[in-house]
Amino acid sequence: QVQLEQSGGGSVQAGGSLRLSCAASGYTYGTFCMAWFRQAPGKEREGVASFSTSNSATYYADSVKGRFTISQDSAKNILYLQMNSLRPEDTAMYYCAAKRGYCDSWYAPIPYNSWGQGTQVTVSS
Repeated sequence: QVQLEQSGGGSVQAGGSLRLSCAASGYTYGTFCMAWFRQAPGKEREGVASFSTSNSATYYADSVKGRFTISQDSAKNILYLQMNSLRPEDTAMYYCAAKRGYCDSWYAPIPYNSWGQGTQVTVSS
């Protein structure tokens, strides 16, 4: 089992930047799809970005392409989400997640069996 511990987040004005971190511990050997999801009040959890540990491939939701960057420090087992040009519609609780295997259908939350505790991101206009 993989444990995920999140940090970062907070409040920022529109156009600002934030960085989220997600430290993985436990049995982290093998191939994983690591991802960031978000959930706004009254809305379903949606995939934001994913990172494949097998080949470092990245995937993004259309709504964040060109603004968010997902990356990993493999030596430290830390996943990052750099968020630039933030918009009020980015306001949500953000979660990191992990599942064994590859990032096919990475945006679907069901197959992920490890989740971080969540961190709030609030963007004001």
